[in-house]
Amino acid sequence: MPLTPSVADWPAQPLRDRVVVVTGGAQGVGRGIAQAVLGAGGSVMIADLDADAGKACLKEWNLPERAAFQRADVASERSVQALIKATLKRFGRIDGLVNNAGIASAHGTPLAGMSMTEWQRRLSSLHGAFLCSKHALPALNAQGGAIINIASTRAWQSEANSEAYAAAKGGLVAFTHALAISAGPKVRVNSISPGWITTDAWQAPSRRRTPKLSRRDHAQHAVGRVGQPEDIGALAVFLLSDLAGFITGQDHIVDGGMSRTMIYAD
Repeated sequence: MPLTPSVADWPAQPLRDRVVVVTGGAQGVGRGIAQAVLGAGGSVMIADLDADAGKACLKEWNLPERAAFQRADVASERSVQALIKATLKRFGRIDGLVNNAGIASAHGTPLAGMSMTEWQRRLSSLHGAFLCSKHALPALNAQGGAIINIASTRAWQSEANSEAYAAAKGGLVAFTHALAISAGPKVRVNSISPGWITTDAWQAPSRRRTPKLSRRDHAQHAVGRVGQPEDIGALAVFLLSDLAGFITGQDHIVDGGMSRTMIYAD
């Protein structure tokens, strides 16, 4: 046997026979990840508060043996427990967990006027990652699985009035490397920090829109375009697969080079 694998040894469907739970998986980046998992040969349980969006996914994908939906609120421990139980009942195993659910908008109330209720609500993605990881870990340990936390480039750079969102996403990055040490070596844990990802066409059918993007929008990116959910899905598939078996505790920025561009005021 050669010391290094040949190209032919690489799996065409790296997630074949794997089961992945994707929270917030019915729309936007979550849907892009869920579709990528299916395209890579895996099965997916999408969890979302929006039941109509979830049912629309199942209808459009038309893969009843490999795709299922569970309405879930990741901020509720009882709801998360029901999600994990439903996944195991349907598929018999869990190989991957993608903690994606949370508030999408980075902008909130200015800090001086923000209530404790809003602050806590905007930290929902961090709370959800904790609860889902806690209850999925026994099943993931059994398979030697992987967790991906969807953070944001806002963990590393900010605009005004985004403190709570930045705190949630920064917390996810720190939670990622801490859990990677605790859950290893059986379970790998990584995070993805997306930049500007346009999700207009990845919503429930009644809310889909053609993205309105200008040349300037695209030109802000070194790759010459704004990102798409499938860009995040491609990396998620890699990180969930055995191809990433030596990668854990890392945050992966996917922003088309936008955060590496130096901008000077006129």
